[in-house]
Order: sequence, then C-alpha cells, then structure tokens
Amino acid sequence: MGYTVNGAELETDEQGYLLEPDFGDEAVRVIAAAENIELTDAHWKVVAYLRDEFREHGHTPNFRNMLKGLADVLPGCDSKTLYDLFPTGPAKQGAKVAGLPQPLGKGGY
Repeated sequence: MGYTVNGAELETDEQGYLLEPDFGDEAVRVIAAAENIELTDAHWKVVAYLRDEFREHGHTPNFRNMLKGLADVLPGCDSKTLYDLFPTGPAKQGAKVAGLPQPLGKGGY
C-alpha cells in the first residue's frame, strides 16, 4: 500500500503509515481521504501540533501527552473531541493523517 501525492508514490508500512515523513498539505488531504476523514480547521490544528512535536522530538506524543499539549492549540479539547476527529485513535490515526511514521507505542515515549 502507498499513497500517490502530486504524482509521487509515498512508501508506507503494512498499516499505511508513511516510512518517511511528508510535511506537505497535499499528503494530509490524500491520507485523510483514504481514512474517510473530512478535514476541518480542528484537524489541521492537530496535524500542525503533531508535526511540530515530531520535528522537535523525533516522534509524536502518546495520547495523554497529546491531550495536554493540545490544550493551548485547541481550547476545551478533551478525549471525546479528539476521538470525534480521529475515530480509530487520535495518537495513531492523527499521526498517520499528519503524514508521519507510525508512533512508537506504549513504553516508547
């Protein structure tokens, strides 16, 4: 499986996460469409947050830290809000839609 973005094929792992990050907005649109997510301003704020975290730390935060970190970006954001945005799991699906590699998972943060 892979995604075609602007005529280029982006390589993914078996679960559809990019092997190399792509910080372009078109990648977000393509991956979100594949995940059946209609992007809103809130999605874009989460994407920007996750990308910033990835650039700064080399990985994305787990759900708990993501929830804390988004408090300034999305005032009033809670677990339900994030699951409404990314139904299969905000930390993992959010990273996928953001065009980032698969998160490390429990214990890897």
